[in-house]
Amino acid sequence: MNIHICLVSQQAAANLLPALDPTLKPAKIVLVVTAKMQRQAAHLTAVLKENAIQAELLQLSNEQDFHQTENELIELAARLEEHTVTLNITGGTKLMSVAAQSVAQASGWRMFYVDADTDRAIWLGQDKTPPHPLQEQLKLRHYLRSYGFELTSKPNRSQASAAQQRLTQTLVEQVGSLEASISVLNALAQDAENRRSLGVPMNDWQRDSRSLDVLLRYFEDAAALSVQGDRIQFASEAARDFVKGGWLELHAIQAVHQVTGSLGIRDKAMGLEVQDVTTQTRNELDIAFMARNRLFVMECKTARIDRPQGQGDRTAPPKANDTLFKLAENCRRIGGLGTRGMLVSYRKLQPPEMTLAEALGIKVVAGSDIARLPEKLKHWVQPAA
Repeated sequence: MNIHICLVSQQAAANLLPALDPTLKPAKIVLVVTAKMQRQAAHLTAVLKENAIQAELLQLSNEQDFHQTENELIELAARLEEHTVTLNITGGTKLMSVAAQSVAQASGWRMFYVDADTDRAIWLGQDKTPPHPLQEQLKLRHYLRSYGFELTSKPNRSQASAAQQRLTQTLVEQVGSLEASISVLNALAQDAENRRSLGVPMNDWQRDSRSLDVLLRYFEDAAALSVQGDRIQFASEAARDFVKGGWLELHAIQAVHQVTGSLGIRDKAMGLEVQDVTTQTRNELDIAFMARNRLFVMECKTARIDRPQGQGDRTAPPKANDTLFKLAENCRRIGGLGTRGMLVSYRKLQPPEMTLAEALGIKVVAGSDIARLPEKLKHWVQPAA
């Protein structure tokens, strides 16, 4: 039997990719796991079993004791003498890796390390085999499940009417002149949602605003709403969501579609809801896609995030700070350290927020730059030269 030995860590992809690779795929995997990594091992096991790969756990007694760890791996090697064994040395602690390598060399196991930047399995030791390009293209569902999350609803595959698509293009082209009225309409749609209503009243200023009137006519022409005196009536909940910022998500997913072929993007979707299988905590992802076996997450904002979070407190940090911190944390928690995050904002961010985004590893496309989103995506997704 062809068996892989994998060292479990927080990063699941390095163990999952070679396991699902058509050339390297084993019949069985032994997951060497510490007490702290039991949950991660369970998530990985679920994906392996779904792909017809047997999974066995080897619980280490004390990963801080090198000799104890080595002895437990020697016992494992004795049990597997009749099988073809390959060690994936990518995960685990350094002490686990050293112990596993020692046993692999003594037992004649092949060994490889997964280079996350090139998606190659690099053979180690005396093995002179050239690096193996990993062929498997992970699906969103499998990737998320390996990190302990599952999809709780069917993703929206971006079905939009021709009128909605034309309106989206108009809003993107007029980004500079519509900022203020977009913010007002966004707030009105949010107010309606908070009231669990499809209708919302306008105050005198809103009713008399020429710029808001122009914007409302745009959305009326797209059959998303109607103006009835001093009230806005949304055509449906989906239409209300479109008005509230769904149109920017539509623009973003269309940009992803445009560069899909050239960037090797796989399994893209918008409007995902994911749930932590352990805590049952739910998170919404505006847009997510797989490229180069990494998860890319895009957050789209049409609301004003350049203002403070606190009501009336001018010393409070802007909402952009909270948005950036949440996006960075969601990327790390939902998809591991290799996950990339992008904030697409209708309004420009201020220099301090741009500095924060850079420090958090979040790419920002804002203001007039959203018209060049396909170009921005290419620079974001392509590996650094």
